[in-house]
Amino acid sequence: MAERVKEVAVEEADRLKHLTSDAARSGAYLYPIRGIAYFLSHKSLWRPLTSKLAPTITLGLGITTFMFVFTYLPQAAIMAFTSGPLAAISAALLVLSESSTLITILSKTFLIEDALTDTFDGALLSKNTTDLVSEGRQIKAGGDPMAKLGKLLEKPLVKFTPKALIRYLMYLPLNFIPVVGTVIFVLLQGKRAGPAAHTRYFQLKQWNKSQQEKHIEQYRGAYTGFGVAAVLLELVPLASIFFAFTNTVGAALWAADIENQHITKEGTAPRLREQAKKAE
Repeated sequence: MAERVKEVAVEEADRLKHLTSDAARSGAYLYPIRGIAYFLSHKSLWRPLTSKLAPTITLGLGITTFMFVFTYLPQAAIMAFTSGPLAAISAALLVLSESSTLITILSKTFLIEDALTDTFDGALLSKNTTDLVSEGRQIKAGGDPMAKLGKLLEKPLVKFTPKALIRYLMYLPLNFIPVVGTVIFVLLQGKRAGPAAHTRYFQLKQWNKSQQEKHIEQYRGAYTGFGVAAVLLELVPLASIFFAFTNTVGAALWAADIENQHITKEGTAPRLREQAKKAE
């Protein structure tokens, strides 16, 4: 039995090693960074975010206050055994990260879903992929990409399910394991977040579940790399909603590269591949 457990552990470690290597080679982790730069340099893309600032700030303050009042002391007590004298600081950072994640999950579900869809479609239009966007919404005459967005022909596929929250709560205890636990937590979250970032793209392509799974599996490393970078950004305290929008822009830029066939065998733009090589 012990030998079997050891064999499975070695297989999983080897699989994770290959996945990490593929993610690094693809350069897809740079798309969220590109998304930040592109978002900041295209003011028309700011409108969906600014229209939702008031309710998301209110939600954020409420969740952060609740988390510190009810979860800080218990977590600090637990981390006293793993982090020693740094327990107070580690617990505070953990609560802030937990709050950011909860804010993002609840905001995406109840407040900013339509705004993120508009941002994704607007970014695609700015990259001259009008034919693709027209599969999911009407396109109007307008001076900028956001002004061209008309009525949605198909509602976004992402609807509220407790799965994301339950999965997050299941993985959360990993953070009590210094360094290694946090790395595993981010990888697991990133593996799911990568494909989820292209849910709207798959809908516009009108791909069925089988076609989506085939595409995701073909570029599994790239999607994991994108997802890990996106998750890390959305864990930043007090900035998670901003990064949710910039990550959406990054996902749209990647989709545009795929549509324009500006991709390598790893599924990303050649220039990103070259940047990734320089970083190695």
